[in-house]
Amino acid sequence: MAIDPKLKEFATDRQCQYLEAIEAHGSERKAAEAMGVARGTLSNAMKALKAKAAKMGYSPSHDMTHVVPDGFRVRGVSTYYDDEGKPRGQWVKSVEDSDAKERILREFAESLAEGVKGLAPITPEPERVLSDLMCVYPQGDPHVGLHSWWAEAGEDFDLKIAERLMCAAVDRLVTIAPAAETALLLNLGDMFHADNQRNESQSGHKLDVDGRWAKVQQVGLRAMLHCIRRMLEKHKRVIVRINRGNHDGHSSYALALMISCYFHDEPRVEVDLSPAVCWYHQFGSNLIGSTHGDTIKGPDMLPIMAADVPEMWGETKHRMWFVGHVHHQDLKEYRGGTVEYFRTLAARDAWHAGQGYRAGRDMRLIVLHREHGEIERHRADIGMLEAA
Repeated sequence: MAIDPKLKEFATDRQCQYLEAIEAHGSERKAAEAMGVARGTLSNAMKALKAKAAKMGYSPSHDMTHVVPDGFRVRGVSTYYDDEGKPRGQWVKSVEDSDAKERILREFAESLAEGVKGLAPITPEPERVLSDLMCVYPQGDPHVGLHSWWAEAGEDFDLKIAERLMCAAVDRLVTIAPAAETALLLNLGDMFHADNQRNESQSGHKLDVDGRWAKVQQVGLRAMLHCIRRMLEKHKRVIVRINRGNHDGHSSYALALMISCYFHDEPRVEVDLSPAVCWYHQFGSNLIGSTHGDTIKGPDMLPIMAADVPEMWGETKHRMWFVGHVHHQDLKEYRGGTVEYFRTLAARDAWHAGQGYRAGRDMRLIVLHREHGEIERHRADIGMLEAA
């Protein structure tokens, strides 16, 4: 039984196996027997495949042969026929397919996660930890993939530099951190400089990017895995939260999915997968709120916190927001708590250099006591990291 070879373009690996079995054995019934599956299972898989192909614009039995790009679906097809009933022209209307976009993103995440399987086992759990302490590691806007040229922006920055600085900062901070039972790796957004292969932000702004999008994603994933594994050497438990940024609204969530897949059998690592703009975590009498900072202004954050998590608000007395986006440090105390903006380790790009941005660059470690709030903090300055 001959099959349409073009159907393989729309098929999953399993559906391709079914197609080859049908061609080899001559019928769906014989193919199902040879593969040891129910005939209905195979038949339903073929129906689903043809429906998917038709959704993409391919159904030759209905004179549909113009396929739309991946990420789109056919909205309507108008075919014009001559007097003999032969098609003479065709209009194909298409729209973006949100389901396909999610599928593409998940497949991409799975393909990248596949490449990190088989690494060395997780470090043994530390023997002695302090259960009344939490170490918070805020990552201010890493902008992995950003490309800056010193002659234009005053500093060089590329993928290698971004990975080296991010890993070196965490190495230094973990070394000097107390052996708190819990660590919170809090990525404040804009983990990636660009959100797609067109080197654009989520809003469509063109950006200076070092490397292909897939390569940038792989470097970002590798750096984050290094950071988490280093924290597991000092802390019994690591919580990971990656905020959505205005540069990486889609790829940041894919990164969280990949990290979650990597550590899915490791109970010591908890990856938060909430898509919410505002994220909250309670540690004893401490209430931590975090967001990227592009959608909510600082003075509004504490009232929003009280409205979003009133029970946590009532149970705590040390309330704090950790925010990125602005790339410079700023700490203000309002009624009910504090709002703190953090610097980045990334260099300026040409546009920001031309606009006069000159903030310092560092990464912080903040130590919280379960009852007494912040009791110490440490700083990894860019100069220390570059000199190492």
